Amino acid sequence: MRRWRASLAVAGLAASLLVAGPISTALAENTPLPEPKVHPIQVTGPATERLNLVIMGDGYQADQQSLFFADVDRNLAVMWATEPFRSYRDYINVYAVELASIDYGVRCDPDGRVRNPDGTVRDTGEREGPIDAKNTALRMIYQNGCADPLSRGTVYGAAPLNCQSYAGYYPEGVNPCETGNQAHNRIMDRYVTPVLGLPRTAQNVQSLAIFNTFTYGGIGGTNATTSGGSPQGPLISLHELGHSLGTLVDEYPYSSRDVVRSCYTGNEPSSFHHTAYSSEQQMITDQHKWFRWLGEESLSGGTIGLHEGGGMYPCGQRRPSEHSMMRWIGFDLDQIGRENMVARITGMRNAGQMNIGQAPLGNVVPGDGVLWVETGQPRYHELQVTWRVGGANGTVLDTRNSRNLDLDPLNLPAGTVVHVEVRDPVGPDGVDWVRNPSTNNTASDSGYNGPRFVQTREWTVGNTTAVPSAPEADITSATINTQPVAGDEVVFVETNHPTDRIVNVSWSLDGKALPNPNNSRTVDLGALKLAPGTHSLSARVTDPANPGGVSDQVEWTIDNALPTAPRTLSAPLTRLPGTLEHPVYFDGWDMWLDPKDNQAGYDEKRYVVGQLRLDNDGWFNYFGFPEQPMPSSPFQFRHSGTSVKALTYGNLGTGGLSRATFEQTLPDDHPSGGFVPGFGTHLVEHRAIDPAGNIGTAESYQATVLPGSSPTCTTTLTGRQSRVVVDQGVTCLTNAQVNGAVTVRAGASLVVRDSSINGTLVSAGAQAVQMFGSTLNGAAQITGTTRDVTIAGSTFNGAVALSNNTQVSANERYSRLAGAYGPLLVGNRLNGALSCSGNSAQVKDFGAPNKVNGARSGDCAKL
Repeated sequence: MRRWRASLAVAGLAASLLVAGPISTALAENTPLPEPKVHPIQVTGPATERLNLVIMGDGYQADQQSLFFADVDRNLAVMWATEPFRSYRDYINVYAVELASIDYGVRCDPDGRVRNPDGTVRDTGEREGPIDAKNTALRMIYQNGCADPLSRGTVYGAAPLNCQSYAGYYPEGVNPCETGNQAHNRIMDRYVTPVLGLPRTAQNVQSLAIFNTFTYGGIGGTNATTSGGSPQGPLISLHELGHSLGTLVDEYPYSSRDVVRSCYTGNEPSSFHHTAYSSEQQMITDQHKWFRWLGEESLSGGTIGLHEGGGMYPCGQRRPSEHSMMRWIGFDLDQIGRENMVARITGMRNAGQMNIGQAPLGNVVPGDGVLWVETGQPRYHELQVTWRVGGANGTVLDTRNSRNLDLDPLNLPAGTVVHVEVRDPVGPDGVDWVRNPSTNNTASDSGYNGPRFVQTREWTVGNTTAVPSAPEADITSATINTQPVAGDEVVFVETNHPTDRIVNVSWSLDGKALPNPNNSRTVDLGALKLAPGTHSLSARVTDPANPGGVSDQVEWTIDNALPTAPRTLSAPLTRLPGTLEHPVYFDGWDMWLDPKDNQAGYDEKRYVVGQLRLDNDGWFNYFGFPEQPMPSSPFQFRHSGTSVKALTYGNLGTGGLSRATFEQTLPDDHPSGGFVPGFGTHLVEHRAIDPAGNIGTAESYQATVLPGSSPTCTTTLTGRQSRVVVDQGVTCLTNAQVNGAVTVRAGASLVVRDSSINGTLVSAGAQAVQMFGSTLNGAAQITGTTRDVTIAGSTFNGAVALSNNTQVSANERYSRLAGAYGPLLVGNRLNGALSCSGNSAQVKDFGAPNKVNGARSGDCAKL
């Protein structure tokens, strides 16, 4: 019995994903560079029938190749976790080209990076000089990076300085003064083309150069680039592939990050995902661009509509969604982007045709012969195969989606036309990924009735009989098995095709036979509802002409153990009770995720993708934080985010997690203005996606962000206290138990944390009164406070009265645009009466309601 061998290999990747200990220094002077090596990372079919992604490394020295392969794995992990690449992974071949550079890093890196003892060029370091003198394999250079600290476009550059002096590093015949483009072409022609059997200019070949630095950067095109060490590097790759493969254009609101342009005033943009329309109803009436998706919940957050800004303009052009990876990297494609991208994948980029194989065409076929088609196989749904006799409008045969049709039992007369349709059911009646019904196959008009998703073939039956084929049972293609498959994947095999019969396929799960009454070539694992954990699946092929003879078999490991992304949050002011963890913070908080997977079935450790979602506003890839080391840096949520190189990350306010920093300071009446900081209560979900493609169950928590801060303690009291009088400075009660009353006099401040007070609390004319996670058993009377009253997560067993308190705004923009706020009562339990009067503004809970069991009066009557 033969065993089918998967065509996927992870040579180099498997052996060198991790750096084991310190790395030595670079090559000795004029030591010849190692010859480039092409490693097949994933080969799912012939290069002529697939999109082919060629990943090349630049600025990785000979002893840094393990870093390159780790960066390849991280890039691919994010790609395979992102639709439509996740579902159409088997339509793509991937090759990694191991290239050694003379120098590490990138020319004109605007930050300058220093190689660390472990070989990484990631941590922020002192600028090296001269940074324009780097000599790397592909001559990568930050455009104007030697002068512009915001430089991010990284391209194939000119020959390095003093290039002739490097001749000893190169084989004879290689020009040491070649440009980056020339080096790219030479390597593709000499090393990659023989492996692919395709010229580098083939339309279904895409290259991606990963360059070795921590600094953010990249550029799109057929030869895209991205930063290997940047926390956002894999997200840059996806964005750039959105350009070069998906024909998508930028949706962000600037040309230069720190420059505010005037609104766009031109004609309707040519981009299919930008418009000058300002009325959704007019777009529907005119059946224009993305009108079919209007009002849908966007895959990248919010609702699909007409969102101001895009095409490098802050206003005047409108885009479909608030977020998308073409707007801000980290988010997924929205439906409009995905609709186009999946067409580009299934249509093999510019070929415009979904690839299928079939029984020979052109001549009449024997009346007792076997017809067949070989189709692509998305990972989570099947293509629909429909056989008819009598042509395209003939009688449909009940073949249970079989790829094979035995003509013998049909007894068809000579001259009968047999028709087959292969359809990817991505239309609104199927998986609902493509709503455009067009039959065209252009870059911006590829409908679900077009050749990128539908193919037909026809044969005419003759009056001859088939010449029997010799006994043979062979698996010619199958779902890749050199790594586990996901627990809900559709696994497939393809077999040889005898002229007069159909070979048999039998399936077994964990050693037990699976029913296969229709001789199917696929198994939908999701439909089996497997128990959590690891399972084994096998397919065996036999020839009915020789059932006890030759056979072929393939086996898979099934990973049905979901990954997790445990969180760690920064220390809060307090935590509120409830089914969800609910911390409270001033201004914002930090979150660490540790994506984990059992990795059963792998020979090496693989990257696990983490994701987060803020307020149901689109899943966002977790990458730590920009310009900070991975994986130790947390993601930082702040009421207005954190500005890094003129972009804002972790924003809780208007516009979501990512924005151009200038957008927050646009005038209130600007079409993209009116930014409101994100104080209030937020829902955060987080999950992981493992290398097999399993999406873990999302965990969630709430966090409430308050304006203000706690004053610095001048006196701190802990433990048991009889009574406390605060007559000056700032007294902090921390883990204290006060058996008597607490009095706060004019001008003083009190901050109570995780403490209990058995007496009353009386404050008159204090600067600040704050309580977090504490209990007051007596009555509370807080009046005339001059700065703030902030009380969160506390329990009051007596009456509470808040009167004539002035709450000084901690954020002018928030108070101006969201409304003034008075004393803060957030997530407390009040068992007595609550009265509020004469305060500078109404008491506010910032989205964390208080439970009030007693009577309410005054301004708090509706709290």
